[in-house]
Amino acid sequence: MTSPRGGGLHARVDAVWKLESARIVAALTRMVHDVGLAEELAQDALVSALEQWPDAGVPDNPGAWLTSVAKRRAVDHLRRAQRAERAHAALAGPADGSADDSADDSADDSADDPDADVLRLMFLSCHPVLGTEGRLALTLRLLGGLSATEIARAFLVDEATIARRIADAKRTLADEGVAFAMPGRDELAARLSSVLEVVYLVFNEGYAATSGADLLRTDLTGQALRLGHRLAALAPSEPEVHGLLALMELQASRAAARTGPSGEPIPLHEQDRGRWDPVHVRRGFTAMLRARDLGGAPGPYVLQAAIAVCHAQARRPEDTDWAAVAALYDRLVAVVPTPVVALNRAVAVARARGPAEGLALVEGLRDDPRLRDYHLLPGVRADLLARLGRDEEARREYARAAALTRNDAERAFLDARAADLVAAPVGPTLGELAGEFLDGLDAPARRAYGQTLRRLVRGVGGSTPLASLTPEEVVRVLTTSWSAAAPATWNRHRAAARSFAVFVGRPELAADLARRAATSPPAPPLAPDDVAALCDDLAVPVRERALWSLLHESGAPVRAVLALDVSDLDREDRRTHDGTVSWRSRTARLLDELLAGRVQGPVFLAERRPGPARTRAPADRCPDTGRTRLSYERAEYLFKHSAGGSVTLRRLRTRG
Repeated sequence: MTSPRGGGLHARVDAVWKLESARIVAALTRMVHDVGLAEELAQDALVSALEQWPDAGVPDNPGAWLTSVAKRRAVDHLRRAQRAERAHAALAGPADGSADDSADDSADDSADDPDADVLRLMFLSCHPVLGTEGRLALTLRLLGGLSATEIARAFLVDEATIARRIADAKRTLADEGVAFAMPGRDELAARLSSVLEVVYLVFNEGYAATSGADLLRTDLTGQALRLGHRLAALAPSEPEVHGLLALMELQASRAAARTGPSGEPIPLHEQDRGRWDPVHVRRGFTAMLRARDLGGAPGPYVLQAAIAVCHAQARRPEDTDWAAVAALYDRLVAVVPTPVVALNRAVAVARARGPAEGLALVEGLRDDPRLRDYHLLPGVRADLLARLGRDEEARREYARAAALTRNDAERAFLDARAADLVAAPVGPTLGELAGEFLDGLDAPARRAYGQTLRRLVRGVGGSTPLASLTPEEVVRVLTTSWSAAAPATWNRHRAAARSFAVFVGRPELAADLARRAATSPPAPPLAPDDVAALCDDLAVPVRERALWSLLHESGAPVRAVLALDVSDLDREDRRTHDGTVSWRSRTARLLDELLAGRVQGPVFLAERRPGPARTRAPADRCPDTGRTRLSYERAEYLFKHSAGGSVTLRRLRTRG
């Protein structure tokens, strides 16, 4: 064993988990026949590692250690379930003496192929009872060992959405009793396209990691390639399987040339092609020839592999047939009309026909809400602006791309590109002024206005000089972000933007943001009996019941109630010290239960302590528990989950 040092333990455990989690979860799923339970058991083993390895040291084979601990926990679970079943059977009637020891049999898996288990797990995750989004999210979670944050970046959605998709997918598999087995021949073709998409997303996370210190994660690319080869053996007559394998092999061939001495990324057109791995190139060409021999109209993976072949055939970057690449992208965007494919097409068009034509295509993508936080959009735009000699605009776009990426190597690369473009003195920037504006507000207003201004800064770039900011850019960012929002939500963001514009002395920046009229009358408050049923439901945590009761009895705004601190409460008189919020007996009882002796910090706290990457102001943290103030978004989600439908916290209020 080796002794861990400091924070290196968590990095080591994370690396092991990324590599081994799929095999562990797959083996446990075969044992317990429940993928949700299997992941919980695997996570328990991970917790045991974090508890034991600091003192005992990291085992020589940490993956085997985790697998062994997880399987022991699975056997214990099966035996407990078996004992409970026997106890129930004994109550129902005399035993027949035929009980078996299935828990021990389930644990005897020495003859099974771990890779076959992983393949079964993949097809389980891609079962037709799940929606497409659920299949992709669950498979990336189980087979890639990716966090919800990493998966969210791959799908260009928020983290909460991914967490919900994963939970819903596990519940559906359990409810439907889906077996842990390979699909039959008739099912295979229908489920193959989803599997291919997942394999490629796993590969992409390894090829260009969305977060962390390194650009490459060879554990994921290696796993995706292994699964790709297994799929090719399983479905040898499917051109798209071989097309995907060719694409991954050709992209993997560039690994050694993709980063510089400090881990910085090297763009494709700047890479030393002498460092491309010829073994991967040959495998890629072989798989591509196999896909072409099978015939048929080329699908998305065959087309992308054909593009990779164009690059691999060019001995030098300047020898690349960019006209052929652009033509292939024209065909690909017709088959897969996604904004990311359209962005890649713009890059190819810029190389084939000039940066001005490529930039025109990129400009057409800036209003797509799916790309609003995609760092490659401003990164590509910056490259094209720099090639056109528009250095100041390019510098700001490089800086914005750096702020959006979560990968340290990419951020350093983009910052360096921005630094290479010397900036002229430009006066105060959007980021600086937004910070000054928010610093002058009280906590509730800062939270409310902060969402709008953070989105504006991310959408335009914090380094943008105020003098360069235009009303058109403000409208574009807010419309892209909240075009489908309810009128009340849109008008709140509009008001924040208008206040900021006045603060910086440029009211014209928000003058074109039109107010939206309400499309329907506000929903009436919930009936008192309905509120009482929610607040008296002992299955709901006391924090939620106390919040709901306080909102109902006080009629105070939601954000004002969430902003309350324990020290604000006069619990004897059942009101706040300033008299703005008051309550009655039910809330008083629930607050006594909730606070349980706490005398400081926020009244309503989040479930968990914040991670190290999420810092909160001291005023929003409880000094006793370390937990932070419950957010409006989380409180709203919890209420909708309990009350059902589109019911919001505002409907708890007895008055407007």
